[in-house]
Amino acid sequence: MEKSRSFCNRFTPVMSRREALRTTASGFGLLALNSLLAQTTQAGSDSPPSENPLAVRKPHFPARAKRIIFLFMHGGPSQVDTFDPKPMLAKYDGKPFPGQKPRVQFAATGNLLKSPWEFKPGGSCGTPVSDLFPEVRKLADDLCVIRSIHADNSAHGGALLQLHTGSDTFVRPSMGSWVTYGLGTENQNLPGFITICPTLGHGGVQNWSSAFLPAAFQGTPIGHSGIRCKDARINDISAQGLTRDQQRIQLDFLAKMNRRQLESTGRDAALEGRIDAFELAFRMQAEAPQVMDIASESKETLALYGIDESKPTENFGRQCLLARRFAEAGVRFVQVSHSYKWDQHGELRKDHAKNALEVDKPIAGLLSDLKRRGLLKDTLVLWGGEFGRTPTAQGGDGRDHNPHAFSMWLAGGGVKAGSVYGATDEFGYYSVENKVHMHDLHATLLALMGMDHEKLTYRHAGRDFRLTDVQGRIVREVFA
Repeated sequence: MEKSRSFCNRFTPVMSRREALRTTASGFGLLALNSLLAQTTQAGSDSPPSENPLAVRKPHFPARAKRIIFLFMHGGPSQVDTFDPKPMLAKYDGKPFPGQKPRVQFAATGNLLKSPWEFKPGGSCGTPVSDLFPEVRKLADDLCVIRSIHADNSAHGGALLQLHTGSDTFVRPSMGSWVTYGLGTENQNLPGFITICPTLGHGGVQNWSSAFLPAAFQGTPIGHSGIRCKDARINDISAQGLTRDQQRIQLDFLAKMNRRQLESTGRDAALEGRIDAFELAFRMQAEAPQVMDIASESKETLALYGIDESKPTENFGRQCLLARRFAEAGVRFVQVSHSYKWDQHGELRKDHAKNALEVDKPIAGLLSDLKRRGLLKDTLVLWGGEFGRTPTAQGGDGRDHNPHAFSMWLAGGGVKAGSVYGATDEFGYYSVENKVHMHDLHATLLALMGMDHEKLTYRHAGRDFRLTDVQGRIVREVFA
């Protein structure tokens, strides 16, 4: 415990900041907010200039989109079975790949394997989509399919980190954190970044972490992949056994101590981050449960998303509906996850079909609902996984990881609807035309949100960091 000399020459005990927080924690339930407080000890460098870190900030230039909904397909969907048809696979099915295979993640792959599904043109644009996604195919006129995505890591953990943070080796802020850091949020009673039923594996919290950014930009998880969305909640946003008035008194007391500390020591980003988290949690107690209560939705809307306990679309449909409701309520970045189900090293036909059945209708429902509510025009929807899969067989009827070529698509938010950009080779092994690296994708997403990826920086450990590191090309060809 620190001591200070008083005016009467006596020693008077003074609480240190750490002791004050520890002492207050005994009666302040909100200190259990691990999801909101994680990484605050790393926020020791610059902070945003605003008193409120989540206050709305102007973009660098006029934005085409105001918010992002990311539909994450964990495990790696196969591009040659979904959005990148390869007739040559059917022609040479069962024969050796005629080129050099890249290093694969697991056992050596075998011969070429044709897709078990047919591709048919969708919408008036005619973009081919496989029979795995018949409902999404009907909305092809709203999609901008990028077939030439490529990344650097063939392992789930590194690939997830690169997709979410731009780095496959170091702890970095996630793209949701960067977006919220750059723009703030439109609803001060909700987090700026929410992730619904996220995976706890392959990087876990690092995939929605604010890392060295202030803690206010950390993603707030609702449940996790191990529970049903129906049972998912935001943990610890209230102190058990205390009324709101009592919690308000505690918050005011803690804020008073914080102000005294700041007067004597100067700005402390870690401490301020904790106080911001406490205040946000208090405000969330009223609004978050309202947004998560879908009882007011019509039967027609629930059916649109496939929300029905008797149907396989129930869980992901509920996630997609919550994503719309949070986006509509002003949350800047919302992610929903179909967790670790797309990793078919074997039984591709059975499991990819099962996965697609669970997500196809909910995704189409989300796009349709956003469109009829007038939200799609300024909501950027992103679909995809951490990598693609090989056109060659593994385990007889599976495919291995392939970061060298995969497909993702965008919808809404100022993108060129009904279009296809980029191409892979004739078998779908490598991106070869208009290649889009993960850094390029991130730069493009930020640009659609009105941010220059080279200017959206944060100084930490003596250097400026950004989502795209020192790379990144804005793919303007996908802009409307």
